[in-house]
Amino acid sequence: MAAKSSKLLHWYGSLPARRVDLVGDYAGQELFIVEGDGLLLRCFDDPKIDFTDGFQLLHAVYAVERFLQGLLQRKCVFHLVFFETHKELCIPRATPPASRNKYLLARAIIVRHLEVHLHASHPAVKIYTFSSVLDPLFQVYLQASGAYFIMTHDGANPCPPDEDPQLKGQEFDIGSIESEEMRRRVMFRSSIFAIIDQGYNIALIDGLEWMDTKIMTTVVEGIRKSDAAISIDEADYASRFTGGEIRRDIRPQISEDSVRSVLEEVSKLGARSERLLLTLVALKAMETQSVMDAQLVTAMLIQTLLIAHTSLSSRRLGMPAIDRSKRRELDEFLANFVHTSARILQQEFWNDLCTKASLECDINDMIDGRIFVTVWTELADGSVLQMLGSGLQTKLQGLLEIARPMPETQKQRALDRSVSKIPPAAPLKPYNSDRLTILPFSHSVFDKHLQPISITVQASRNVSGRSAKVFQEVSHWHNAKRRLDPKAAIVLSDRDKMRAMRRNQFFMAEMASYAASLTGVTGKILEPELITVSEDAKPTKEAVERTKENRDTSKQRKGQATKGASNAKAIIAANVAAKGGGVADKAMAAWKTVRANLDAERLQSRYRKTKAYLRDLPGDKRAIVQAEVEYYILCTLLKMYRILSKRTDGTNQHQIDGVTALIFSAIRGLPLAKGLTKTIINQVKTIIQALRLPEVEFPVAEIDAKLSFDPDLCLSEVQAVATASHEFQLLHCGPYMDRNLDSMPDPRVKTFNPDGWQRKVLDELDADRSIFVVAPTSAGKTFISFYAMEKVLRRNDDSVLVYVAPTKALVNQIGAEIQARFKKAYRHAGRSVWAIHTRDYRINNPSGCQILVTVPHILQIMLLSPSNAKSWSRKVRCIIFDEIHSIGQAEDGVVWEQLLLLAPCPIIALSATVGNPEQFNSWLTSTQRSSGFDVTMITHQHRYSDLRKFIYEPPRRFSFTGLPEPSFGTLGLDGLDGLAFVHPVASLVNKSRGIPQDLSLEARDCLTLWKCMCRHQTKAFPVDQTLDPDSMPQVFRKADIIEWEKKLKALLKSWMLQEDSPFDKIVEDLGKPMNHTRQPAHYTSRPEDSSVTTEAVTLDADDLYRTTLPLLCKLQERDALPAILFNYDRGKCERICLSIVKQLRDAEINMKETSQSWKTKIRGYEQYLASKSKQNPKKMAVPKKKGKANDDEGTSKADKMQDAASEEANPYANFNPDAPVEGFHFANIAKAEAAELAAIHKELNRRNLAPWLMESLTRGIGVHHAGMNRKYRQAVEMLFRKGFLRVVIATGTLALGINMPCATVIFSGDSVFLTALNFRQAAGRAGRRGFDLLGNVVFQNLTTAKVCRLLSSRLPDMNGHFPVTTTLVLRLFSLLHESGNTKYAVDAINSLLSQPRLYLDGPAFKDQVLHHLRFSIEYLRRHDLLSAEGVPLNFAGLTSHLYYTENSSFTLNALLKEGYFHELCSEIDTAESRVLRQLMIVMAHLFGRRPCRHSDQEYIENIVKHSPSIVFLPQLPASAAQILHEHNEQTLKIFTTYVRTFVDQHIDRPDNILPLTGISVGGSNNGNDSTDNLMPASLRPLPPTLIRSPFVALSGHSDIFTSISDLCSTVRSGVFLEENVIPHLDIYPDETSTPLNAYLYDFYMHGDITALETANGVRKADVWFLLNDFSLVLATIQTSLANFMKIPEASGGDMEDLVGGGDESNNKDDEALMGDSGYGSAASSVADGPIATSLPNRSAGGKSKKKVEDSWEVAADADAQKEEEEEEAAWNDDGDSEDEGPQTVAEMEQGFLRIYKSFGKLKREFDLKFRAMFA
Repeated sequence: MAAKSSKLLHWYGSLPARRVDLVGDYAGQELFIVEGDGLLLRCFDDPKIDFTDGFQLLHAVYAVERFLQGLLQRKCVFHLVFFETHKELCIPRATPPASRNKYLLARAIIVRHLEVHLHASHPAVKIYTFSSVLDPLFQVYLQASGAYFIMTHDGANPCPPDEDPQLKGQEFDIGSIESEEMRRRVMFRSSIFAIIDQGYNIALIDGLEWMDTKIMTTVVEGIRKSDAAISIDEADYASRFTGGEIRRDIRPQISEDSVRSVLEEVSKLGARSERLLLTLVALKAMETQSVMDAQLVTAMLIQTLLIAHTSLSSRRLGMPAIDRSKRRELDEFLANFVHTSARILQQEFWNDLCTKASLECDINDMIDGRIFVTVWTELADGSVLQMLGSGLQTKLQGLLEIARPMPETQKQRALDRSVSKIPPAAPLKPYNSDRLTILPFSHSVFDKHLQPISITVQASRNVSGRSAKVFQEVSHWHNAKRRLDPKAAIVLSDRDKMRAMRRNQFFMAEMASYAASLTGVTGKILEPELITVSEDAKPTKEAVERTKENRDTSKQRKGQATKGASNAKAIIAANVAAKGGGVADKAMAAWKTVRANLDAERLQSRYRKTKAYLRDLPGDKRAIVQAEVEYYILCTLLKMYRILSKRTDGTNQHQIDGVTALIFSAIRGLPLAKGLTKTIINQVKTIIQALRLPEVEFPVAEIDAKLSFDPDLCLSEVQAVATASHEFQLLHCGPYMDRNLDSMPDPRVKTFNPDGWQRKVLDELDADRSIFVVAPTSAGKTFISFYAMEKVLRRNDDSVLVYVAPTKALVNQIGAEIQARFKKAYRHAGRSVWAIHTRDYRINNPSGCQILVTVPHILQIMLLSPSNAKSWSRKVRCIIFDEIHSIGQAEDGVVWEQLLLLAPCPIIALSATVGNPEQFNSWLTSTQRSSGFDVTMITHQHRYSDLRKFIYEPPRRFSFTGLPEPSFGTLGLDGLDGLAFVHPVASLVNKSRGIPQDLSLEARDCLTLWKCMCRHQTKAFPVDQTLDPDSMPQVFRKADIIEWEKKLKALLKSWMLQEDSPFDKIVEDLGKPMNHTRQPAHYTSRPEDSSVTTEAVTLDADDLYRTTLPLLCKLQERDALPAILFNYDRGKCERICLSIVKQLRDAEINMKETSQSWKTKIRGYEQYLASKSKQNPKKMAVPKKKGKANDDEGTSKADKMQDAASEEANPYANFNPDAPVEGFHFANIAKAEAAELAAIHKELNRRNLAPWLMESLTRGIGVHHAGMNRKYRQAVEMLFRKGFLRVVIATGTLALGINMPCATVIFSGDSVFLTALNFRQAAGRAGRRGFDLLGNVVFQNLTTAKVCRLLSSRLPDMNGHFPVTTTLVLRLFSLLHESGNTKYAVDAINSLLSQPRLYLDGPAFKDQVLHHLRFSIEYLRRHDLLSAEGVPLNFAGLTSHLYYTENSSFTLNALLKEGYFHELCSEIDTAESRVLRQLMIVMAHLFGRRPCRHSDQEYIENIVKHSPSIVFLPQLPASAAQILHEHNEQTLKIFTTYVRTFVDQHIDRPDNILPLTGISVGGSNNGNDSTDNLMPASLRPLPPTLIRSPFVALSGHSDIFTSISDLCSTVRSGVFLEENVIPHLDIYPDETSTPLNAYLYDFYMHGDITALETANGVRKADVWFLLNDFSLVLATIQTSLANFMKIPEASGGDMEDLVGGGDESNNKDDEALMGDSGYGSAASSVADGPIATSLPNRSAGGKSKKKVEDSWEVAADADAQKEEEEEEAAWNDDGDSEDEGPQTVAEMEQGFLRIYKSFGKLKREFDLKFRAMFA
């Protein structure tokens, strides 16, 4: 058994785990299971619950309900499951034997309480009990419920027993505790193994943290059958925990008859209480076993009556002192009582008996141990108590009679103890802790908002003398060299001018090349439109109404507006008519020439080239030849059909169906062709009749002309389509149907006819209203943004539009698209159409452009920048928030929310994936209205192209002999071996989810569903005849299918809601293809090629790396490439790519060694080289260089021309034997020019990329994730869009709006992050509008259950955050003060504080937010960051700049303020190594904090102690820890006062409602008889709490709190208090029991990335980002300290934006390489006009008053140089000046200088190791 346990624990320790937001990142709206005893262990382990001295049962019930309510409040969907084999696992560590039975009774009562009450308050939360995880009934439940994962405990306790603060001062046996801990871990992890072995993941309930609306926890990922050495059967599982139930010598016998007898007697008293019945039955059962003390029985009954009639708030009691002998007697009685009560609750008859008797289930408050002990103590002392009023004394007499019949004399003596001789009880005043006096504060902008808050204000307070300095932002925090208020521009040196120009040219050339890949499928660069300022750009009522008129009216109005335009057009039309004949003849002649060449092509090539020819024709020529060309295409398809139909083996039926669908699509499009003749119409009608296709209406042709080609129809050889007309269209023509919904011409849109919802969007934009648009990917949201941009550009030269994207990749794409679309001429230098601004880099001047493309953090910085308040911020006219659902992110979501609240203009919010659009729109409407803007929500539910889903089952054996030839005309992957079609309705296996709103059905899905419903219909559930497709139009349109789909889904939904409907049969029937997938035995990629022989490879179906190439070959067969493979693990993405490249390379080598044809080709090539060498030996010599070009010497121009002609004729001229051989690469070499590829390869080679990455590009494969080199990622995006790359393996980086259209999306393997949201985002890349008629989605190595879950799950709701953080408050004061209270700044604060609903989806209301704001101000005042007048002080800049690290920034301020760093860094010059090491420990405690999950004892022994890595972060130095403890204590006082103030002013109702079930507890404070609702004074009750929940106060706790966590977790109801938004950090080990991961400190000490992965548990793919984030923190601190002391930071590099060391290294590499960029040639493609910021013109004369710099970058270096010259001497001064202040100030300045120096050294040393590791 020990060996099995050891293996089990080792197995568990090896499982991968991720810290995620349970709702936003993982669960969404999915059902999961909460394992009951893990939940109870977490709640019972709370040291505040008194189960030892007393037995505060209600406190424990409250703790459980509060936890579950926290899950529901954050929109979790879950069930509760208890296992009987786990019942003792809920008992916390080192519980005394006398108290163990209390936990078992509490468990039984909580289960009973929830079973009875939970359904009424939360019917969706079910509660179940099973024997064990191996119970067959549990397996059935798992399948039926469709649960996603199980939340449970893993038994770990991060604190060793000898270090556990809860055990201090107690006597205990460490060996016994460790043995019990081991059994608990083994038991929990045995169940975890059993769960994971069934394919489920685990979320740990231990270590779970609440963060606003987020739930941060660890998800443990497992693989089914992950370890064959571990197996658990039922007997083995049950034996793993040998403790069993707590046994006692006394076993009371309880029969149903005895219980019924007591129930009858209780009923006579008029009581309907289950609590009372259970108490009496237990007492009577105990009486049958032994003689009980009458006083104990009486005390128990009195406490039962007091519980029922005493208000909750008055039940706070102390614990009386009891001598040891009495304690034993009490413990024995209580242990026997709780054991007996638990046994009674386990009786099968108990629940039914109580239900039938209609008893109130009030056992949740059965025992109050403190009341019981206090009453018993008073009775034992012989005291005379007035415990009960006269009415209750009678009840007590009756209860005593039932519980223990006794003679009248004994009964009277018992009652005598309760007769009244003491005055009645009087209400006690609430507990009054020391109230903090609030510091004075007044500010004209804030005062009116804070006026309703009544507080006691201290007279005055002086600011700390340590650093009483008014903070002034002297530079942009992200650019230390950029002064905010330069007096004059600096004259740049020639070198600086050259550097700035070169940098700008480099980025502009790069963006031009990038833009070229975004400009459409034709490969042509889109000529940017020249924008001019127009009066029409101003929105008017007439402009809005104009959009609703037709095109003719629009033309007429335009003609009236522009005098003379109609005359010019008439002249042009006359000229065209005169020359028309000539143009037509030339167009037809050109077509005949092209057709003659096309006739020589193979049919498939002929079809594609003809389509391309027609597409690329100019409009006038297209109108002349369109009808004939389209008919020529039809004839080509008909010839293909004839050839395919001659094959009788049926193997090509899918291709026949596909070509037939193409024929019908071509016929359906012909009536719209220009130049249609009678001959064409007649011949097409003949074809329709011959094929028996649906009839198509043609217009009456007025002209006729002879065809220029012989159609060669041969209709006698054509087989008619066997399928009926309607069925044929629905099965095969769905992707080709007319997709026109309600499209109409609109003068505002030139390139297409917008749909109705798009026209509505334009109307709202023209009216300057905010819009919230929800539409699926490919629906056409993109043009909305560009329309808004054009409006701003046409309005004037000053207005600004900001485009906010969630990722830098999307920022780059949008910037490139803007460059390709717009150009504009400006009157003043320094202006540009667009700019990009991210942390990493800038392109153009962000404050000098009209369209700024950026990320949320940067926009927030700019809006809150005081320097922008008077200029740039006031110019912002519109903000576009793309992918607005990113507001739900755990890390950056709060920034999105703050931006929406601060937006000074109308907004455009776009998303394809919002789960609760109505709720979000309601919040957005309220926030925008407070700013004076209306919001319109516009939704569109239909994709342009449908998605077809398949599950892939790889073959058992695979032979790769080269890529197969693609088929023609087939859409989808139907009929391929190993690919099973997934009908969307087949995913609805879990009816509780309902039908997702976005579950769409294509035409053939509707037909299949209709047929299936007809097969399974019954008399009770018929299918209406109107749903028959024969009743629909003869030729279907997409609109018809949408309407049919809507009706079918409505009927299906009604069947889903009824248990006896055929719904389950339909799901089962439609699911047969995916549930019965046959694994192919053997697959040869190119069986027709016998020249290549290779051995078959046996494949493991779970091996992603080996099974991906067979899948790609299948896609190649159906021409379903390009494809994007999504895997959410960066390392796996790279390994998949590497594996594919290796397989291709190995197969190519094998082909070269075995293929005779290849060997023959090589011999021919060698002969060609030899022949060429003989003919011209000089050509074979290495040419001499002449300048930069290579010129051949001795070769005339005629010789060169002759050589070139002969080269073209020779088949070996362009042959490269080292290049990938056709069939062994995925690249489409025709899609990219050789010179362009060479330039890209040259650029990437200079960045030292891995050789296999370069090889993968040559083979048409790319990898894309955030950890890849930026240039490489851009190259992958560009080459994929061009069509050269046809396979890309990516993480979610390509799922957020990136323009990477593909034919197929593959989900390659499962992941925690493969959620319903990410699935929809990623799947949307397939079949994008304008590229594919149908998109394919393939699931590789995913279970069928996971596939069904992804398809049927609804999108998660968007949750918010508490936006008014303390850092934001400080930044708002900086905005006001530094801008001089500008109107923009004042309006921003007024708008923010006037919001009626500041908190999206949160419980906070306006009055609570204002209270929270006032005490955030108090915090800033107390910590010397804000003056009484609202002026930022001291380190306000540093704290503000570290806003993204809140709350770490405030603890850093505390250490600075209290002089810790002065003391630590005082020895930086003498003991540098020690100082930096200590400084690194402190910084690792403050920033980048990661708790250690694996912290149980065996992990420490096996991993931590044997690892060279430092796993657990060493404790903070004592002095630093003391400062932070004091900081936390002061913060605790501040926010305790906040709660007290809010409660005093706003809360007057009692807190006596259980948070989950809503059950009211205790007597009412409003009762008539005061003695019935107040605790008798003789029991000496403690004052009631005002702040702390009275449920928690039952355990004796007052309003004195030990920590911020204590305050937040026990605060009374009705008060908003999120621990996450209170500025503090819990210090290990005093304030948190979980140690911190030492990954940062370990890296600093060792620089070993392998150790970080193996011992510290940091994923290799995450290391770079974590280290870069920390490096950014150090850079921010260094810059802020330099600003504080007015020292220009000496940081190098041309791109001065503050970044982490990794980003800085990349930027320097870019700068070093930009001089010879491979992209430079692309600069010529940039359209004319001032797209890029140019240097200003300099006049020779001296008349100019001052020179204005155009670029922040240009001015920065010069500013820094000047600052350095002016201030260097001052900081090197020895301090002897007479004007200098006191010596202490000088010492303080020297101390700051040492701090600055220390942080600089630490950053340099850290970055040096960082760069060396990733060099």
